[in-house]
Amino acid sequence: MQKRNFSRRDALWEKFEKANAVRAKVLDEVKFIRSWAQNPLRTGAVTPSGPELAAKMASYLAPRPNASVVELGPGTGVVTKALFDRGYAHSQLTLIEYCPEFCDLLTRRYPGLNVVQGDAYALRGTLSAANRLPEGKSDGRHSLDGIVSSLPLLTRPEPARKALLAEALELLKPGAPFIQFSYGLVAPVKPAGRGISVYSSEWVWKNLPPARVWVYRKGH
Repeated sequence: MQKRNFSRRDALWEKFEKANAVRAKVLDEVKFIRSWAQNPLRTGAVTPSGPELAAKMASYLAPRPNASVVELGPGTGVVTKALFDRGYAHSQLTLIEYCPEFCDLLTRRYPGLNVVQGDAYALRGTLSAANRLPEGKSDGRHSLDGIVSSLPLLTRPEPARKALLAEALELLKPGAPFIQFSYGLVAPVKPAGRGISVYSSEWVWKNLPPARVWVYRKGH
């Protein structure tokens, strides 16, 4: 009888956890839709990235001791979770989010995480103002092990996109990746200059809408 009671309790707890997960997903989507409705050019997507796309983005990073990774436009934290699942610690991540509401959500969801409310298109200045550049490197050159971006790049003019990529590659260590997803058929940023490689993943069809991951690297 006791074993049967435990089985029923476990089944009820499992249903409760599933209901909470569905509720959290719905609330995240509501926040995303509200943010998109208020400013479509800033938010870009109507719903958060799916877990498959987030896992694909995180797969291009290899966690190691003392690594420093910056996430741009984390929104509700889907890619952030994928980075944790990949093996990154809170102390290794810095998130830059423009929307104060998403900043509050991320701070509550991941206590102790470095969440910076600021402009990702002024990347070096935002990191410097938040004291998130490594000590001894005031300009931050070649100091980051990876940048993961969910910014809606295609809503910005091409010069702004190129400027962001150039600044990001300057902050990254030689060969470290700048990772960006896109719904477009071509690369979201056409790299300018020599020594920059661009790689495109296969389509992630389970995402809505389907998307690809673009990885930029530069040797210095």
